[in-house]
Amino acid sequence: MTSQRDGAGLDPGPCDPAAVRHSEFWELMAAEFGDAYARTLARELVMSSLGERTAQQALAGAEDARTVWFAVCDAMDVPEERRFGRDDPHRRAH
Repeated sequence: MTSQRDGAGLDPGPCDPAAVRHSEFWELMAAEFGDAYARTLARELVMSSLGERTAQQALAGAEDARTVWFAVCDAMDVPEERRFGRDDPHRRAH
């Protein structure tokens, strides 16, 4: 049985590495835009770099969460220094 997880697409299960990437995507979205606005952007912002899809559609279509995050960053002019998280030096190192 599959379930819907926070608009991010089908939940692949607790051990799937894609689930971790999706959770990091949503953490970055919420940190940058606030939870409510992040959900609205993911649902409504259509990006040509994602094949005229929204972030939500791209994630549901198995697009890499990192690719989707950077597409959102480009579309919303997120500064380079915040693309790996606002205050997480560990993320910046990767």
